[in-house]
Amino acid sequence: MDLTRRRLLSFVPATALLTAVRPAPAAMAAVDADPSQLLANAIAIYAGTAESNVRPEVAAKVASIDSTARTWLAALDRAGAGELFAGLPLGTSDPNLSSSYQHLYEIALAFRRPGPASDLQGNEQVRARIAEKLVWLHENYYGDQSKGYYGNWFTWEIGISTFVSKTLMLIDADAVLITQYVASMDAYLRNGKDGDVDLDSRFHTGANLVDITSNRVLQGALLNDDARIRKALTDQFTVFATVDPYNLQHGVTDGYYADGSFIQHASVAYTGSYGKALLSRVLQTIKVLAGTEYAQSDDLVGVVQGWVEHGFAPLIFEGWMMETVKGRAVSRTATGYDDVAVVVEAIVDLADYAVAADATRLKAFAKFTARPTINVNSFVSPVSIGRFADLKADASIVPADLNPAASTTAFNAMDRTVHRRPGYAFALARNSERISKYEYMSGENLMPWFQGDGAHYLYLAGQDQTQSFGIDYFTAVSPYALAGVTAPVETRKTVPELYGTQYYDNPPRFTASSEDQNTYVYFPTGANVHSGGATLDAYGAVGWVQSDDFAYASRASLPDDFVVYRNASATKSWFLLDDEIVVLAAGVGDATRAVTTTLDTRIAGAGDAVAVTGVRRDGRDWSGAGAVDPRWLRYADGHVSVGYHFLQPTTLSVDLQTVIRSRRVVRTSNPDTAVTKQVFGLTVSQAAGATRSLAYALVPNATESTLRSYQHGRIALLSNTSKLQAIQHLGLRLTAANTFTSGAHNLPGLTIDGPASVIVQRKSSGVTVAVSDPTTRRDTITVNLWAQYLRAATPVPGVQVTRTITGTRLTFTTRQLYGKSLAVKLLPAW
Repeated sequence: MDLTRRRLLSFVPATALLTAVRPAPAAMAAVDADPSQLLANAIAIYAGTAESNVRPEVAAKVASIDSTARTWLAALDRAGAGELFAGLPLGTSDPNLSSSYQHLYEIALAFRRPGPASDLQGNEQVRARIAEKLVWLHENYYGDQSKGYYGNWFTWEIGISTFVSKTLMLIDADAVLITQYVASMDAYLRNGKDGDVDLDSRFHTGANLVDITSNRVLQGALLNDDARIRKALTDQFTVFATVDPYNLQHGVTDGYYADGSFIQHASVAYTGSYGKALLSRVLQTIKVLAGTEYAQSDDLVGVVQGWVEHGFAPLIFEGWMMETVKGRAVSRTATGYDDVAVVVEAIVDLADYAVAADATRLKAFAKFTARPTINVNSFVSPVSIGRFADLKADASIVPADLNPAASTTAFNAMDRTVHRRPGYAFALARNSERISKYEYMSGENLMPWFQGDGAHYLYLAGQDQTQSFGIDYFTAVSPYALAGVTAPVETRKTVPELYGTQYYDNPPRFTASSEDQNTYVYFPTGANVHSGGATLDAYGAVGWVQSDDFAYASRASLPDDFVVYRNASATKSWFLLDDEIVVLAAGVGDATRAVTTTLDTRIAGAGDAVAVTGVRRDGRDWSGAGAVDPRWLRYADGHVSVGYHFLQPTTLSVDLQTVIRSRRVVRTSNPDTAVTKQVFGLTVSQAAGATRSLAYALVPNATESTLRSYQHGRIALLSNTSKLQAIQHLGLRLTAANTFTSGAHNLPGLTIDGPASVIVQRKSSGVTVAVSDPTTRRDTITVNLWAQYLRAATPVPGVQVTRTITGTRLTFTTRQLYGKSLAVKLLPAW
């Protein structure tokens, strides 16, 4: 079986996957095929197999399937008028209708699953009851197209169809019921074309497109409709193409980019939510096609492996999915560990289709990433649980990270950066004209305003990250005081508070799913173009200009009752090194409002012993809370510690307060669970009309002795203005700079022309220079090295090295690189 699977889809070496823009797999050729095998494969995925379901590791999953089915069968018996299941009234609530279909599917799983016998398994009375209720729902709440399609489009085009398609498959529904439902599902595909996918529709992209087409493959198999299956697969295969921002297909920006970024909803960084859902559904497609003639010789497995290695792995720290790529999902109660369980299942399945060496690497990463507490019962497939158990038991598979111990990953296509060192990971969220500041939708993520405004997350090794981040972080921490954020002192209102509904209702422009709703309410982009940075080996430089969002910038064209908020101003840089992250900010302020910059925020348990110690600039020891001008400070809570070293005088406030708040403040549908946390904040405040700069270093896992011996000359602050921000690390012999304006920017020994991000490191083996264009708009960037006569050690495409009278000129061709770094190593010219 393994050999057959490996013949299904050709393999492309992972190192070549995301280095260039890849086309989608070719449209499927017409060959004889048996759709019934697709159904058999799909049933094995969702219900398991006779072999998988008798395994002891799968027993809890099987028991859960049966228990869930009995719960909903009992709810069927208790249902009142206008309900299929007790407590889910129908007729006006699309979530209740979708949930009703979901619960029929969950009963169907128990009916169809193989393995240990139960009174539900193969029970014809259960099957007949499911079919009867499908008919009842169709006749009363689904089949009438004029009454349906209220609420969220997703419910009607994806959610209900997903449950119905699988339920029809599991109960071997008769042809009349299948035909009736498929006709209705086609009719509800209103954002499509003629009851089918429309690749030009903004709704049929990325993860949504994979969901729709996966459903249509099953529907085609149920109908024995070969043409429908092939059309659905051809549409789905477009998702595998790397997005080329300079040559968009169907105008779609959703999908994976060459640098590993994943975007959904046109401009939202979304690897950790929609991205993981897409990964899961794509693996299901690969498994559904296994052993059939529909599995052509495409490079799907290689492409997906590239997503895992370059898109997912850098965003996972010790089994935790980072907050910066979850959109509105950050407000949900599921943890970062729950997110990664989805990814682990996909990797376990993917390894079964990869060639030997790559399969071993994938399995090693799954073993490394999965925490001992991973909930395998959350896996979609019982078969995957068995595979994971085999992987864990295989002593020859040594846990190994796909990430280097030290790395900097620039996801410039989605305005995210991840910096890793042994002991910590640092994640940074920004925005631009290309990428949204945040995502709010459907009562989720109610107070998101600054989540993309330079917010950072410092993950420390060996910790339970649920105690430091996740839902409790966003619940306990003020939305104006997220770590790294500069915000005006004001009170903003949530969308429901402003408009009395979960969206701004002003048709025809503003309806629940309208394009204007997306652009101005749900996920507005920034108004700036400068966001990104260079990487050199494991080091990074990131620059960003803070801006208003697109709604404020467009306020003159919006209705009078539409509320917009103006942002404060700041220009910021982050220099990502070994033992520290250096942060510079200049031009911080606002003409009419006071401004607060939060250097860092951390949460601790109510009973944790939190201590803040430090040394004042005058040399005296300091501890406690209140105002201080420190040389350094140290936060410790008994689990983690973080140091803060200040490169210039900075009077700031140290705050520690106990906060008790309900998780419902960030998401209307969250349980009303009270969260009690100690919230530590390091903030700098300034009056209206004042402008200031900041320069400090975050030192992860710092001890007091480390901070006391931290030499001020270790890092030289070369410039900190709104035009040029630069440092030099003397020990690393590294200079890093971000330039933000046109013209020449002079630093000791070098000049940079125009906006750029530049890193220069000098070693005994030579000088290396890395450059990127954070604006994504420049054709070339020039760096002059004064009084240095150098040549390229090896020619680099896109880099021209020229000797001049005064030194060496480097010309980097950055046209259409979308922020990608170019690096060249230089040797003495003689």
